[in-house]
Amino acid sequence: MTETDLLQQMLDYANRANPYPLYDELRTTPVRRQEDGSYLVGTYREIVQLLHDPRLSSDVRNRPDPGPAREEEGDGLPLSFILLDPPQHDVLRRLAMRQFGPPHRPAFLDGLRSDMARIVRDRIDGFAGRQEVDIVDELAYPFPVTVICDVLGVPQEDEPLFHEWAEGIIQPGEATGPDDLEERRQRAEQAISEARDYFAELAEARRREPRDDMLSGLVTDDGPEGRMSQDEVLSTAVLLLVAGHETTVNMIANGTLTLLRHPEVVERLRREPELISRVFEELIRFDTPVQFVPFRTTVADVEVAGTTIPKGAAVTLVLGSGNRDPGYFTVPDRFDPDRAEVQHLGFGGGIHYCFGAPLARMETQVALSELFRRLENPRLVNDPPPYRRNAFLRGPRHLRVAFDGVRT
Repeated sequence: MTETDLLQQMLDYANRANPYPLYDELRTTPVRRQEDGSYLVGTYREIVQLLHDPRLSSDVRNRPDPGPAREEEGDGLPLSFILLDPPQHDVLRRLAMRQFGPPHRPAFLDGLRSDMARIVRDRIDGFAGRQEVDIVDELAYPFPVTVICDVLGVPQEDEPLFHEWAEGIIQPGEATGPDDLEERRQRAEQAISEARDYFAELAEARRREPRDDMLSGLVTDDGPEGRMSQDEVLSTAVLLLVAGHETTVNMIANGTLTLLRHPEVVERLRREPELISRVFEELIRFDTPVQFVPFRTTVADVEVAGTTIPKGAAVTLVLGSGNRDPGYFTVPDRFDPDRAEVQHLGFGGGIHYCFGAPLARMETQVALSELFRRLENPRLVNDPPPYRRNAFLRGPRHLRVAFDGVRT
């Protein structure tokens, strides 16, 4: 198997349900150079090293073949902070974080917990009298979009628009070929344009009449670093729409799938509900929704595991492989909520550590706790289930679960 063959097989939809044997092959060489001059890294320690190395740039303008120099990421919006390096990244991330958590708003996320529990209870109440549901369509998709709309301050009646836009923006990752890719890119651009226009109108309304939501904070807060510009607010809002929805959908779906394959853990979770925090961390390690960190670029020569990655090279970090690295984790292919090694790569690392990790943790823990507390004898209808085509945000497209009843 050539280096290129391995990468293509990792991206091949035929391997979406179980990419882990390919990751075993990837880890036999910690740093792999591809025929196109890019590099793959799949071992835990080397991934951690690069996630914390300032010589690995996230700025898309540093990519080897970026085309025309890019200052925008779509429809006139400036680059969001996840596509930037310090100091721009740091300033924008701090401005966003002031409206999201401590120290400026220490109780913001905890204040959402009761609403999350109510939303999940209402969804599961709707399962009563049925024998089978699609967990993706009926819980994992609608729940996070309701939450992110609440966080941003979007009126409840507009939630269906957000589901549509979030799905549209990630469409290029679902492409089946070059012709399909172009069509999906156009759909993504249209979704970004519509979301931008919507947020521009809502931001103006929040300037005039602020509320207790994140968008109001972004447009009115006069902190020590000032405010974001209007375009920066819009770019950040679109980022949070996608990042606050799509990854959590897959966390809930992957977590449900893994727990149904391990009924002994489900039974233990019912006896020990406090175990959910450890179960969650192991779920994210065992089957992380974000499998790859692509499109990083070296801005200087970087030595990794005896290999020099030259300046200007594209680097892809395979987080799904690092999370199953036997060089760091004991028996990594075993799902074990009691494992000692809990420092997984599910939320990335370094300055780009997932901004929304605390929210995603809370959402997924609430959803899985309530789901497995209330469903009687839940079991998979199809195993493996059908997966989405996206290799980077990996999760089931549908997850049909049969059950005998719904507890109150």
